[in-house]
Amino acid sequence: MQTKYFQIVVNEYNSINELPESDVMLVYAARKASKNAYSPYSRFNVGAAVLLQNGEIISGNNQENSAYPNGLCAERVALFYANSKFPDDKVITIAVSAENFNGIVSEPISPCGSCRQALMETEVRFQHKIRVILDSQEKILVFDGIDNLLPFAFKPDSLG
Repeated sequence: MQTKYFQIVVNEYNSINELPESDVMLVYAARKASKNAYSPYSRFNVGAAVLLQNGEIISGNNQENSAYPNGLCAERVALFYANSKFPDDKVITIAVSAENFNGIVSEPISPCGSCRQALMETEVRFQHKIRVILDSQEKILVFDGIDNLLPFAFKPDSLG
């Protein structure tokens, strides 16, 4: 038996003001998108904004449904729309922000497993790591590549 260790790299910022200007704009776009979420059941609004290689910013938000599995997360809404509208432009960065009845959440929320898988597929598709920015009141986390959030990922080459 061998014991192996994996390293996850994350950059933590204390404030949005510490981020580069392009990241600040993306976080604000995610925050704005969260305000338009359709979340009548959870009352937990999530917004995502995707920066594409061509400079376009595409945003999305969570869309709930009374039959819960039929809803969709903000990350996939933004990512799928970006990939459908601009199929040849790689995704550079995605920012995710969430709010509840108290406003912007105090700690960053992380993409669910399905969203992580969709981000991984997009990285593989364009052969380009996606920066992931997770926003909150207390801190902002920035990951360089989805592999820092999804070790042991199921990738297309896993199909054989």
